[in-house]
Parts: sequence; C-alpha cells; structure tokens
Amino acid sequence: MDPDVLNMFVIAGGTLAIPILAFVASFLLWPSALIRIYYWYWRRALGMQVRYASYDDYQFCYSYRGRPGYRPSILMLHGFSAHKDMWLSIVKFLPKNLHLVCVDMPGHEGTTRSALDDYSISGQAKRIHQFVECIKLNRRPFHLVGTSMGGNVAGVYAAQYPEDICSLTLICPAGLPSTTDSKFIKQLRELQESNSIDRIPLIPSTPEEMADMLKLCSYVRFKVPQQILQGLVDVRIPHNDFYRKLFLEIADEKSRHSLHENMSKIKAPTQVIWGKQDQVLDVSGASVLASAIPDCHVYILENCGHSVVVERPRKTANLILEFLALLHSMDNNKKQA
Repeated sequence: MDPDVLNMFVIAGGTLAIPILAFVASFLLWPSALIRIYYWYWRRALGMQVRYASYDDYQFCYSYRGRPGYRPSILMLHGFSAHKDMWLSIVKFLPKNLHLVCVDMPGHEGTTRSALDDYSISGQAKRIHQFVECIKLNRRPFHLVGTSMGGNVAGVYAAQYPEDICSLTLICPAGLPSTTDSKFIKQLRELQESNSIDRIPLIPSTPEEMADMLKLCSYVRFKVPQQILQGLVDVRIPHNDFYRKLFLEIADEKSRHSLHENMSKIKAPTQVIWGKQDQVLDVSGASVLASAIPDCHVYILENCGHSVVVERPRKTANLILEFLALLHSMDNNKKQA
C-alpha cells in the first residue's frame, strides 16, 4: 500500500477514535457529565432556551420556547428533587408555536437555594408568583401544569392567584389525604417505626437505591445500565441534604394536605391525570379532586405509575392539548350564544 494512503487511513482512524474514546471515558468515569450533556442536547434539539429572571436578590432559572400568542402560555412546575428538564419528554410532543415555560422550583437546579427561604407549599407558590410577575407571564391568564410536589404547588397557586390562570392540569399531585396507603407511605411508616427516617426512598445515595426509586416511581420497568444509575446518583448527592430538608418541610403538617385545604377555592377548569399503578401517591386522590372541583376532568392512565411524564409523554401531551382545545371550543360557543 502507498505510504501516503496508509498515513491517511491512520489519521482518519485517529480522528474518529478521539470522540469515541472521549464518549467511552465519560460513560465509564464521569457518567454524571454524560447526563448533563444529554439534557443540553435535548434542550437544543427541541428549541428550548435557558434564561434567568431576578426578583430582588432571588434568581429563577427557566427554559422557554415560543412567544405569547392567542393561545394561553403554559407554565410547568416539576416535582420533588427534579428540575425543569424533566418536561422535555412532554415538550417533544407539543406544537412549536405554543409558548412554553419550564421553571426550576425554589432551591432546585439553577434557582436560588437559601437556608432562610420558606419551602412550604404556600411559600413555594408565593415564589412562583414572583417568577410569573418577573417575566410578565400573567399579562394574560395562562395554563398551569404541575406534577407531584409541583402539582400541590400548582393547585395552591390556582387557589391563591385565580386571576393569573385560565386553566389547570394536575399530574399525580401531592397534598391530598388518601383512603388507601401507597407503597411509599407504607415504607415511610416502617422507617419511622425503626427510627431510620433519614433513609427516605425518594432520596437515593447509591446506584442500588436509585434503582429502587425508579421501580417505586415507574410501572414500566426501564433497564438502566449501572453506569447511568451511578451518574444519576452523582448528580443528586451534592443536593441530598437540601432534599431531606425540603421533604421534611413539605411532609410537615403545614404542607401535607395543602392542596386538599385549598381545592374548594380552585375555580379554573381543571384536568387531573394520574397513573393507575402509582405507588408513590395513590390514585384515589383523583376522586378526591373530582368531588371537590366543579369543572374537573379526570383521566386515569392504565399501566402507568407516578412518573407519568416519563412513562406516557405522548399521551400526556395529547391530553393537555385536547383539554385546551375543549376549553377554547367552549369559549367560542359562549361568545356565539
């Protein structure tokens, strides 16, 4: 073989080997970095831009796509120990001309974390209202979506700031009494009885505990490689002390049933989406909401657990769009009557 041709193949092979080796090294040695790159890539691919907004000395981090238009903007509130990027699986199935805003909840990811802040559900609702005013999202009433802890906050927000929103979607929301104890609640009781309350199942610190948490939150059994589990743990460990403090705050008597205490004040049309096999918050909470909120539309998803956004993103996105279309149609009929 000609030496020049051989050199060309060697150079080409070396050029290709560098990114492959970098990927393998990241996967084996720094899986948490790979997870951050994954979210960065999907934000870019879906057209989500990250921005910051300040209220006095408090900073909110959020991502958005689109601009306010004739259809209501959509604000999304994530759950306990998650972040704004958890909504990307839903964003993928929403029209690009919708104005979407996903904010990091107080103390999470890029939003300010302060030991002096009020992390109760009503305190978080107040902070989200400050964020809404910062970016002037409430110039027109918007659609509010919340899941789990974020669903609790969203429901309280709708009760406390009714003029801000036109409609509401609650996905497996916390803050409700349940007639049936979920697997998670039973685990908490067992930990309390054994004085091991520090081992909260939603706050993993090892790959094995992370795998257990995923099984608890999902009906669908995802096969997650050990290295990815390690990466997920590595990303969370620096924040686990905060998560424990936050969990005790939202599980306290002041916040435990916040949504239940405020649901009679919710006047906006409300959509409830719940996984039938939810092991974190029992699906019986859906009937509690349906009986208390006048204009309430309930959808129970078969073969789905607590992580509705991850397990059934397309279905969830379609349900939200159908709900908004129904409300739009009803508004038009009222105008024509």
